[in-house]
Amino acid sequence: MDLNTIWFLLVSVLFIGFFVLEGFDYGVGILLPFVGKSDSERRRIINTIGPVWDGNEVWMVTAGGAIFAAFPHWYATMFSGFYLALFLLLTALIVRGVAFEFRSKDKHPAWRSTWDWLIFAGSLIPALLWGVAVGNLLKGLPIEADKQFVGGFFDLLNPYALIAGLASLSVFTVHGAIFLNLKSTDVIRDRARAATKKVGPVATGFILLFIVATPLWTDAYQRLGMNPGLIPVTGLVSLVAAGLLIHKDRMGWAFAMTCLTIACSTVTIFMSLYPRVMVSSLNPEWSLTIYNASSSQYTLMVMSIVALIFVPIVLVYQGWTYWVFRKRISPESELEY
Repeated sequence: MDLNTIWFLLVSVLFIGFFVLEGFDYGVGILLPFVGKSDSERRRIINTIGPVWDGNEVWMVTAGGAIFAAFPHWYATMFSGFYLALFLLLTALIVRGVAFEFRSKDKHPAWRSTWDWLIFAGSLIPALLWGVAVGNLLKGLPIEADKQFVGGFFDLLNPYALIAGLASLSVFTVHGAIFLNLKSTDVIRDRARAATKKVGPVATGFILLFIVATPLWTDAYQRLGMNPGLIPVTGLVSLVAAGLLIHKDRMGWAFAMTCLTIACSTVTIFMSLYPRVMVSSLNPEWSLTIYNASSSQYTLMVMSIVALIFVPIVLVYQGWTYWVFRKRISPESELEY
């Protein structure tokens, strides 16, 4: 296995961590105005992710940095092609982060309600746009031989990408509802459980629609074949298992299954792309690959040494953080965000 493939795998692992961890963050933010009926309840909902949400976003920053260093042509083409979409996404994330910090600065109901709805918007927009981005990566983009994106913003809003966006939005919402059920008590826990049962079928429907649409709009079927392998099948089975476990109120196992669904779906997407990183819809030979979009072998070697040292440290630290803040958030909790 060459360094180009190793770094492609590492980028995929970073996105798995990001979608699994930040996915329930987005879901909790989306549910905030609906599950929380009072300021006290909304504050407790925010407290369930308060200690970890910013650490979860580090996975996105690290993935972007890894792409920039290991595959600079991929980074350049993607950020130029997705410029407006990424600007909207980053704006939403900035507003969301500010809202977490500012809502507790004033006790006026209008002030807090405004920031709560901004948390909702700052969670919904990225949850939707990440799916749209993934859909476009699979479907292909107008990329010329010189690796230049020649399309426009509305080229990204095609039916397949929107289906992928709605699938990611609904799955993250269910993922967040299950997490909120595990981290809360009394009425919030009950409402979160009810939310999983309402949104779960919607998420399943969009996932199945995405699965049906993928061979129609992409070449994933030709690349994976009739038997796509253990990972895609595991992702589908875990999705069904999550639904059954939700109805049996086995929320801990249901959360594990949604984590597995998101992880397997992400791996399947990267499997469908490999060795490409961006597909050209104009000419398949103009697609960006892990070879024509990569840095030099020396750069990849230095990065590998650095990653080998620091990635385990980051994983241990984040695991310790989740262990420290593992308890449910009750009305007596003292944290305030």
